[in-house]
Amino acid sequence: MMGDIRREPWMIGSMNELLSLARSMEQDAIVGYIALAERMHDENRPDLERVFEALIEEERGHLGNVNKWLTEADLVSTPLSRPPDPLFDDEGTALVAPELLTSYRAFSMAVRNEERAFVFWSYVSAHAPSDEIRHAAERMAKDELEHVATLRRERRKAFHDLRRSGAMAARGDIAQLELRLANHLEERAGRSKGAQYDRLQALAQSARARSLAAKERSFGPLPTLDAIPEGMADNPLSLCEFLLDCYLDLGERETDEDTRLRAQGCAGDLIACLHAVRA
Repeated sequence: MMGDIRREPWMIGSMNELLSLARSMEQDAIVGYIALAERMHDENRPDLERVFEALIEEERGHLGNVNKWLTEADLVSTPLSRPPDPLFDDEGTALVAPELLTSYRAFSMAVRNEERAFVFWSYVSAHAPSDEIRHAAERMAKDELEHVATLRRERRKAFHDLRRSGAMAARGDIAQLELRLANHLEERAGRSKGAQYDRLQALAQSARARSLAAKERSFGPLPTLDAIPEGMADNPLSLCEFLLDCYLDLGERETDEDTRLRAQGCAGDLIACLHAVRA
């Protein structure tokens, strides 16, 4: 939903400004998803049209919450002079051939938009000039995290639909997938320099450490690993996404507290890796 917040400090000076920004972000998402739903209708893809219509309703619900908050706070939404750019990123979905789109890809795009919104509100909270704005930004970040969880569940359903359709490869092994990720990261590091080189090398070492730990002390059974998408492991971004889903699933399924915390720690590592790979 937004560009690189690291380019400049994004300071929000009032509750009115914060809620106006939140409203603008939700409105941009709605406009983006409406355009995608209309395109899927024109391309005779009712399956994907329904996916984007569901996302429209989800965002309208978010917008309704923001509007309610504005009313309760007795504020009037006003446009910002320097809105983040872009607020919403369809990641080329509006241009790619419709036969290459799947529900899984659509939900993946939505997940990434919500993740960016979560990172943004976390950043706003960390740089808030007052307790009121910090608490409000924390609330926004919490809401976005809940949206991420909801959309990831929908993406997992779409993933299992793909698997049942037969468009999948053989069973995956988490230790081997982590090694593949380490190799990808080291290859990217070889084409980088300075801080980016150091960052990618550190992430590669972390991936190798997770691989070794998974071999020495394996996690419990995970249906997500029963079959993996064709070519997924050849792309570092999709591999990061897949491994993150694996660890999030494990964190939800594991009953042993130590193992659950270990899976959650690995998920945190993968989120950091995702941001580095996307950069």
